[in-house]
Amino acid sequence: MSDTTTAIREIAKKLLEEGKVDLIIGFENGTLPSRSSPCFIRKPADVEKLIWNSNCENNLAKYLPGRKEKVVGIIANGCNSRAIVGLIQEKQVDRDKLVILGVPCEGMTDRNSGLLDETCKTCQHPNPVIYDFLIGDKVKENVNSDPYAAVKEFGKKGTEERWEYITGELSKCIRCYACRNSCPFCYCRECFVDSTKPQWIGKTVNETDTQFFHVVRALHLAGRCVSCGACERACPMGIDLRVLNKKLEEEVDEQFGYKTGLALDQLPPMATFKPDDPQEFIK
Repeated sequence: MSDTTTAIREIAKKLLEEGKVDLIIGFENGTLPSRSSPCFIRKPADVEKLIWNSNCENNLAKYLPGRKEKVVGIIANGCNSRAIVGLIQEKQVDRDKLVILGVPCEGMTDRNSGLLDETCKTCQHPNPVIYDFLIGDKVKENVNSDPYAAVKEFGKKGTEERWEYITGELSKCIRCYACRNSCPFCYCRECFVDSTKPQWIGKTVNETDTQFFHVVRALHLAGRCVSCGACERACPMGIDLRVLNKKLEEEVDEQFGYKTGLALDQLPPMATFKPDDPQEFIK
C-alpha cells in the first residue's frame, strides 16, 4: 500500500470521526484488474476501501453538483481540482462545503497500452490548484511542454482533410452519452439533446444528429474543459474527442489568455465581458 493511500485513509477517517465531513468521495479497487472505481465513504470503518494509484482516472468533480450533504470531502489531483474551481466559479458548488484532499499526480495509465495516458503527457498542472490538505510532495510541473502540440499538427492539415478526419471519428458515435456522463461540466438537469420543447436535435445516429451533438457540446466546454480526458476514456468507440475540445481550449488561451480552473478570481471568458476582448472573429 502506497504512502499516499495510507495518508488519504488516515485523514478521511479523522474527518469522518470528528464530523467535519458527511461524505468522502474517492477511489476504491474496481472489479477488473488494474481498474479503480469512484466510491462514496460515509462511515469511518469504510475508509479502508480508499486507494490512490495511476488507475484513478475518473474526474471525481463530476459527483459534486447537486449533492445534499452539508460538507463533502473529495480527493483531487491537478485536473480534478481545476474542475472543482470551475464548478465553484459557476456556483454549482459552495467552497465552504468542501474539504479537498489534494494529491499531486504523476499521470494516469492508459489501460490499453499500459503507458502514460495521452492527456497526461503534456499536462502542465499535475498538482492540485486548490486544497485543504496536501498529501505528499508536489511533483515537477511540465511547464516547457506544448499542451496544444497535437492540435497544432492537426491544424496544419488542409480544410477538407481536417473535416474528413472529424467526420470519420464522429461517425463511430453510438449516442451512448458516456462522454457527457463522465464530464464534470455536463451538469445541466436537461441537456439540449434531451429537450423536446423545442427539440434542438434528433436522437438518431445519422451523420447530422451526431455531428450536431458533438460540435455543440464542444462549444459548451469552451473555456471550461480541463483536459482530464475522462470523456475520451469513457467512450466505448474510441473516438478522438480531444481534437475538438483541445482546439477550443487553444483558441480560448490564444484569444483571451485564459486557462481553465487555475484561480477562483479569474472568471471564464464565456462568463464575463471586457471592453478590450478580441472581436475579430465575430462575423
